[in-house]
Parts: sequence; C-alpha cells; structure tokens
Amino acid sequence: MSKTAASLAPAADPSRWKALVFIALAQLMVVLDATIVNIALPSAQTDLGISDGNRQWVITAYALAFGGLLLFGGRIADKWGRKNAFVVGLIGFALASALGGAANGEAMMLGARALQGAFGALLAPAALSLLAVMFTDAKERAKAFGIYGAIAGGGGAVGLILGGFLTEYLNWRWTFFVNIPFAIVAAVGAWMVIREPAGSRNRAPLDIPGVILSTTGLVALVYGFTRAESAGWSNALTVAMFVASALLLAAFVLVESKVKSPLLPLRVLLERNRGGVYLSLGLAVISMFGLFLFLTYYLQVVKGFSPVKTGFAFLPMIAGMITGSTQIGARLMTRVPPRLLMGPGFLVAGLGMLLLTQLEVGSSYPALILPAQLLLGLGMGTAFMPAMSLATHGVNPADAGVASAMVNTSQQVGGAIGTALLNTIAASATTAYLTDHAAEAAAGGPAGQLIQAQAMVEGYSSAIWWAVGILVASSVIALTLINTGRPGVGGPVASGSGEDAELKVPVIAH
Repeated sequence: MSKTAASLAPAADPSRWKALVFIALAQLMVVLDATIVNIALPSAQTDLGISDGNRQWVITAYALAFGGLLLFGGRIADKWGRKNAFVVGLIGFALASALGGAANGEAMMLGARALQGAFGALLAPAALSLLAVMFTDAKERAKAFGIYGAIAGGGGAVGLILGGFLTEYLNWRWTFFVNIPFAIVAAVGAWMVIREPAGSRNRAPLDIPGVILSTTGLVALVYGFTRAESAGWSNALTVAMFVASALLLAAFVLVESKVKSPLLPLRVLLERNRGGVYLSLGLAVISMFGLFLFLTYYLQVVKGFSPVKTGFAFLPMIAGMITGSTQIGARLMTRVPPRLLMGPGFLVAGLGMLLLTQLEVGSSYPALILPAQLLLGLGMGTAFMPAMSLATHGVNPADAGVASAMVNTSQQVGGAIGTALLNTIAASATTAYLTDHAAEAAAGGPAGQLIQAQAMVEGYSSAIWWAVGILVASSVIALTLINTGRPGVGGPVASGSGEDAELKVPVIAH
C-alpha cells in the first residue's frame, strides 16, 4: 500500500475483534432464522390449525418483509448510525421472536414472522456495514470477512440442525424462543464494544418516494415468485405481480436518477465490481435455497430421516463452507484477485450440484450426498467470502449501509426466486412422471408408494439440473464483471470524489 493510501486509512479500532463476535452472532441469528422454521413448520401448522394453503405464509411473511425493507433498513442505518440501527434491530427481532413463540393462532404467527423480517431488514445491513468501516487492514479484513462469509453461507444449514433438535426434543416454539438469548447477548455486547468511526453517517433527508417504490416493487417481485409456486406462472395475479414489480422498480430507478438524496444512489449499483457481486451472488443463492428445500424433503420423506438426523446430514456442507471461507477464501484473498476465488468457487459448487442430479430413491448418503455437500460447501464458502468484502467496494462511507443492504437484497430475492422457481420445475417434472406411470401409481401398496417416491426424486433431479446451470452462470458473471485486483495491487478503482477515500482503502486497497 502506498504512503498516501496508508495515510488515508483510519486508525484500527482496538475493540474491532470483540465487535466481530457480536456482529457474527447477530448475523447467525438472522440467517439461521430463514431455515430453522422450515423443520418446525409441520408441527406448528398442526398446533395452530394453519391450512395447507396458508402454511407457506409462515415462510413468505418473513421473506416479503425482509426482502422488501432491506434497502430502507440500509439507509436508516446510514442515517441513524449503524450501531444504533444494529441494537434496535436486535431488540425488535427478539420481541418479534417472543411473539412468534407465544403464537396462539395463524394471524399472530404470521404477524410475528413479518415483524421478524422487518427488524431483520434493519439489522442485517447494519451488521455488514459495521464490518466495512471497522476493519481497515487488508489481512485483518480478509479474516473478518472469512468468518462473516462462513456464517452467511452456512447459517442456513445450521438452522436446519438446530431446528431439528429443538423440534424433536422440546417443541416448535423453541425455534422462535432460541433467538432471544442470541439477541440479548449481541445487543448488550455491541452497545459496550462497538465504536462507529466519526463522520460516516449520511444525514441527508430520507428519499420517501424511493422507499415506497423500492419496498412495493421488491414485495411484488418476491410475492410473484412465491405465488407462482402455488398458483402457477400463468395465474392472473402472478402475472399482475410481475408486471407491477417491473413498473415499480423501473419507476424507482428513474426517481433515484433524479432526486438530490436518493435511497440507493445508482453509483452503488453501476460500479462493475459491486454489480458483479450482487448479480452473481443472487443467482448462486437461487441454487442454494432450492437445494436446502429439496434435500430436506428427500431425506425426511424419501429416506425417512428424523428432523435431528436430517439436520446432522447437512453437517458436511457446513464444514465445507467454513473451510472454504476461512481456510481458502480468507488466506488467498490478499494474494489473488477476487474473481479468481468467486468464479472457480461457484464452479466447484456447481460440480457438487451436478453430483446431486444423480439422486435416486435408493441413493447412498456416504457415496453421493456427502461428497456433493462437501463440494457445494467448499465452493460456496470460497466464493461468499470475497463477495461479502466486495459489497462495499470503493463506496462512499455514508453509503455503506445501503451498499451492504444490496447484498442482503440479492440474497433474499434470490432465495425467494430459488424456492419458487425450482419448486415449480420439480413439481412439473413430478406430475409428468406420475402421468407417465399412472397405472402403477394407481395400484397402491408398496409398488404405488415406490412410484410416488420415484416421481418426487425425478422432480428434484430435474430442478437440480437447472441449479447447475445457474451456478455456471454465476461463475461466468463473476469472472467477466469483477475486474478489481487483489488488495495492495493496482487495479481499477471505482469512480467517486475524494470523500470516498476513507472507505476505499479499507475495503479494497488498490
């Protein structure tokens, strides 16, 4: 790093590693909450009398609020201060979790899930942007984002394990109550140790038209994909949601290009490295979320695993993600350009996904599913780590929150699209298989049950082929769009004024 660059970098925060513990704990809570409820859902549905038609709303209510409000949450963090937004988000998330655990009916449960999503949308971008402004040394930053990337990638699988334990040995309500101690410890710790750098707030007036257009546009998009899964792609309301989303988001872009203090400055999106991260990461998450759902159903319904055994069956993926993020990504991030970690990482994950296209009713867990999960985890962990660090590449410090929110938005929208799109593909393939084998399926007994299981697996493998293609596309996008050099080496620098310098050096030191 040059003397000039070194002089621009702010002094390292002495409490940064302590702060990382509490930031990582909060991130784990938000990410695992996206999947922990999946395993508990059948029990909660029975207890609360939720119909089959409405059970998806337990997942969807969280996704809509979280995905729709992320940009707003990121800008609030920039305006209020990230530490304040972080603590308020934690407290709100804990209260919403308590409400969900105490739910006595469908309405109370859905309301609690929506509140969890809303406070999560405040918490998640605040957490990532705090890392962006607290870690200034390239090597330390690589370690910090290695830990954060492992949690962001593996937290969903941790949620499946924890959800299995809590559901089987306590009851489904504890999948909500478990968030409360996480949140209290993280909030108290954060309040005591986090010291946000001076002068990094964005005190510009809030862009209300931008908030309304982005929130309604993203909610319409997420709901469109969610509805497509249950009602079909040609359903009038599904089509209307997609059309409305396109119009609202187009209007949002137009407004952001005109207003003095935009919610999402277009410079945040249009810088090619950040744009490459948002797009490639969003596509990769489409594959991951769909896979979590298929493997959970395959292991429990087809193989007859218990919730706890299903959770443990995901351990190789978690181990792979942690290894890929902390031992490969973090160690190589200061030595090679990020695209040479992200591109090959997505391809390795795609290779793991390719193995899973060979799934059959009698497939062996050790011979097929375990190595596939290891490859998936290693690839995703290696790619997630530099992606998280590049999220605020060359961005003005006052925009760090909203730039961080875009990473979470791409993940959340990708998750909603993945669940709906891949589920629809799987359902169509299953129906086609049952139609072709209608006589055997109608026979009943063991033979009929085998045909039903084979139809499910046929659906999963068809959808997983699509997931392979999506991961290859992620790799191509990362290798094509991301062109920044490794930290400390000259490379393309994001355009911006001199005020960008404070964050430009800590994020990617050119």
